[in-house]
Amino acid sequence: MSEQTFRSVNIERTSVGQYVVRNDRGGSMSMGAGGDDSFTPVELLLAAIGGCTAIDVDHITSRRAEPIAFSVAVTGDKIRDEAGGNRMENLSVEFTVTFPAGADGDRAREALPRSLQQSHERLCTVSRTVELGTPVSITEAGGSTAD
Repeated sequence: MSEQTFRSVNIERTSVGQYVVRNDRGGSMSMGAGGDDSFTPVELLLAAIGGCTAIDVDHITSRRAEPIAFSVAVTGDKIRDEAGGNRMENLSVEFTVTFPAGADGDRAREALPRSLQQSHERLCTVSRTVELGTPVSITEAGGSTAD
């Protein structure tokens, strides 16, 4: 794998149902099973889908005008299905973006629908991966017994 394409995070258990996620750049955040204010893995999936598109759209539209307001709501239904197992359905990403009055704001408003479409159809790695489907391998690295 090329260093330019490889991505990774490390997850360490801090207590039952509580974890810290770290990236190679030194960032960290808590993740948990939902018993406190930590993000659950499903919430992180929703955040990744919305965040990926938000970054694309922001980069494209803010070249024209700085938004007055920019928010994204990401929703879905977690279901349990005997055939398919636990999964999310009805995923939806809704943008609420306001640009200032004037020519620059008009250009940004005009660019918004196209930027949403470009992100959805081509740019956002996260939603593209979810929509196209990618196999996930799960392995054990060893060291599961005490010395």
